[in-house]
Amino acid sequence: MERVLIIGAGAAGSVVAQKCAMDRDLFKHITLASRRLESCEKIAALCNTDIDIAQVDADDVEATVALMRRVKPDLVINMALPYQDLPIMDACLEAGCNYMDTANYEPREEAKFSYKWQWPYHEKFVERGLTAILGCGFDPGVTNIFCAHAQQNIFDQIEYIDIVDCNAGDHGKAFATNFNPEINLREVTQDGKYWKDGDWIEIPALSIRTMIDYPEVGPRASYLIYHEEEESLVRHIPGLKQIRFWMTFGDEYIKHLDVFKNVGLIRLDPVMYKGTPVIPMEFLKELLPVPSTLAEDYTGKTSIGVIIRGTIDGKTATRMIYNVCDHAETFKEVSAQAVSYTTGVPPVSGAAMFFTGEWTGKGVFNVEQFPARPFLEDVAKRGLPWSVIEVQPEDQKALFTVTT
Repeated sequence: MERVLIIGAGAAGSVVAQKCAMDRDLFKHITLASRRLESCEKIAALCNTDIDIAQVDADDVEATVALMRRVKPDLVINMALPYQDLPIMDACLEAGCNYMDTANYEPREEAKFSYKWQWPYHEKFVERGLTAILGCGFDPGVTNIFCAHAQQNIFDQIEYIDIVDCNAGDHGKAFATNFNPEINLREVTQDGKYWKDGDWIEIPALSIRTMIDYPEVGPRASYLIYHEEEESLVRHIPGLKQIRFWMTFGDEYIKHLDVFKNVGLIRLDPVMYKGTPVIPMEFLKELLPVPSTLAEDYTGKTSIGVIIRGTIDGKTATRMIYNVCDHAETFKEVSAQAVSYTTGVPPVSGAAMFFTGEWTGKGVFNVEQFPARPFLEDVAKRGLPWSVIEVQPEDQKALFTVTT
């Protein structure tokens, strides 16, 4: 089992391809496929060893099956858009390929991502004797595995989880998104949601804000949003009382976002322009910088992790598990900014876990269902070191006292 097919040639897909190409002892045969062959050609030129490339429309199940049957991958790493998760999973079932992705499915016509569409594939993958690994990016992905590590190796009982995501970088643009603009804007403009005492609680988008102290960055204004790993962690961390997700946004970002919303540029329904239907969000995407073009001049760091409260040896305790990644350093290594790097390295480690037998099972799994320690050891070696620190109540006073 040494053949991998990567579908998707965006900024994070480029990182996956380059990092796989650095480990030919494990990844003997690598194929990168995308709708645009020229994107694959550019990435192949960045790889330090030769990889194969192919053209495929991932919405076309029949064409994707044909590619899989030609390449014969042991694992398909889906780095395409979330809308394409189900077609690629269908293709894997038909072609007999194992599957991995970094983001859960989202219908193209509605900004409502959820695992409710992918979890029902479990029996289908069991029947075919195949494995599907969901959400193996950073968040979701590494953050889930941080929680699994805390559950498996640190805490007696986890009660409260705050997932905290800070990009303290500067790309020098008035406004830009760090990954696909359409996906990013759909994510942050939908209603916020968190889980508390057995219920999901919805709030207006970006309506709850607090200050969080991020390692190597310092205090930053952070907003409560909904993120997909909450859905799976509620399912897999028994005894959990509350889980929230926080992300930093600068004042300029919020100001631009308000303008886009007020003038209707984030609408998903088509409007007619000179007799032609135009979806405003897709039009806005074409106006914004391509995320991969931000990398060269990006400065600063990302600081992403989990703050977990519960009991250790019968006593109340709080720990933070986190990673800090430098934009300039990731650009030196793989010509990518840190957001793409933190998304692209984890699926390489996840593939390593699959190929070496550390992660096994037939069916559909979220990453926190597997042993955490071997993955965390591997991902640290591949460029994402992590740390565990003790947190005192006064260290994150604003976070622990914000009303939710």
